[in-house]
Amino acid sequence: APEEAQRGGGKMADNVKGRPAAAGPGGKVLTAEQVVARFNRLRQEQRGLASKTAELELELNEHGLVIETLREVDPTRKCYRMVGGILVERTVKEVLPALEGNREQISKIIETLSQQLQSKGRELNEFREKHNIRLVGEDDPRQPPKDGTEGGKGSAAGVLVS
Repeated sequence: APEEAQRGGGKMADNVKGRPAAAGPGGKVLTAEQVVARFNRLRQEQRGLASKTAELELELNEHGLVIETLREVDPTRKCYRMVGGILVERTVKEVLPALEGNREQISKIIETLSQQLQSKGRELNEFREKHNIRLVGEDDPRQPPKDGTEGGKGSAAGVLVS
């Protein structure tokens, strides 16, 4: 690690918070550990966005089922709605517009999250290509297969992430 610090201009590379990867201002280079940490953070953010999108899609489907059911019911009929953990008595004609409005808001949020997910995927792929990151069990497409010999750790072989 001390040799890596000397190669990076005499200091350890800055923390990556909110800054682009690789050489930042002053020409400081990220260490392999920082590259792996940033890559894992990007993957975790991508998984979080995908998880939230899936959760909202389930909620959107539930709203759709309830709306379909309530459309076939007398508008003056009583129904109960959970508001902030409290069950509230309303009529169908009061609840149905609120549910439709919620469904619209959820679909807009899903659309926004999908765009963020695509953007995060592009960012992750760019970061992965820039730092030649390979996942465990994945061959490096840029280099021909070697005849049983491994390159030294000091070569520009990239970073292997599990």
